[in-house]
Amino acid sequence: MDRSTEEVSVARDGPRRGSCRASGLRRCTTIVLTVPLHASRLTGMVVRLKPETESRLQELAATTGRAPDELLEDAMAGYLAELVQVRRMLDGRYDDVKSGRVTPVDGEEAFNRLRRKSENRRHS
Repeated sequence: MDRSTEEVSVARDGPRRGSCRASGLRRCTTIVLTVPLHASRLTGMVVRLKPETESRLQELAATTGRAPDELLEDAMAGYLAELVQVRRMLDGRYDDVKSGRVTPVDGEEAFNRLRRKSENRRHS
C-alpha cells in the first residue's frame, strides 16, 4: 500500500478503524492512540438479587421516590470507592512490612498484649 495515499487521524471515542472517502483520498484510516481506561456507564447490565434484597430495594425506592437503578448505581459507586480505599490501605501496610518500617506481630502475641492491657486498666 502506498503510504502517501493514507491519512491517519486520532479518535477520542474508543478503538476504531474505518475508511472514509469524503476526504478525497483513496483510503483514510482512523487509529486510536489512547483508549479510555474505564467506561463511565455500563448499559444493559443484569443484576440478580435475592427476593428479600429486591423487596428492600423496591421499598426504599418507593419511600425515597428514586428509581431502583439509581439506588443501585449509588450503592455500587460507594462500595467501589470504599473498596479502592481499603485496597490502598492494605497495599500501604504491605509496603510498610516489606520495607521493614513495621514489624509484624504474631496473632497470639497481639491478643496477649490486648488482654494484658485490658487487665491493667481494670486494676488501675
